[in-house]
Amino acid sequence: MATEGQQHPIKIYFLIWLLLFVFSFFSYLVDYLDLQGNLRWFLIVVFMLLKAGFIVAIFMHMKWERFALIFGILLPPIALVVLMFLMAIESNYAWNTRVWYMGEDMAPKPKPPEHLHHGESEEETHY
Repeated sequence: MATEGQQHPIKIYFLIWLLLFVFSFFSYLVDYLDLQGNLRWFLIVVFMLLKAGFIVAIFMHMKWERFALIFGILLPPIALVVLMFLMAIESNYAWNTRVWYMGEDMAPKPKPPEHLHHGESEEETHY
């Protein structure tokens, strides 16, 4: 005898769909209001994570799964994010150490290509 899968009310899917539109509206509003700096990126990331969380929880049915399956799927990406954060901290430390002890410039200017070092530009070069 075949058993039926879980049935969830369609109302919850429509509510989440509407909520995703609201979050999308607010993320577009961040660009429309021309917010800049850390506030802009903080709001963009928050709205992105909220939308992704609702999609995973409701539309991918994670809300109704066992905790072992949830942790098995969500723990690796969370661990990767934590490791990337730790690498960013370490790279800032390494760069600051180079600046402090080796005398590197904080913001070095890029060097022009080698063939332009002798005072001639690309427009002046004739072959």
